Amino acid sequence: MPKMKTKSSAKKRFRFSANGKIRMKPSGMRHGMRKRSQSMKRKARKIGNIAKADEQIIKPMMPYQRKS
Repeated sequence: MPKMKTKSSAKKRFRFSANGKIRMKPSGMRHGMRKRSQSMKRKARKIGNIAKADEQIIKPMMPYQRKS
């Protein structure tokens, strides 16, 4: 059986934590910072976890990264 391919878009945007949860950086921090509120910019600095429903979409895209 041939190897399964990892989606390039997923490997650029998501990382797996040691417990198998998917981590991501919030969007909206590339340009146009003047129009963003200060609180939005502060919140977008943090790396967050993906919701459980979204994890079920992302995990099949990254078959060899799965921890759980």
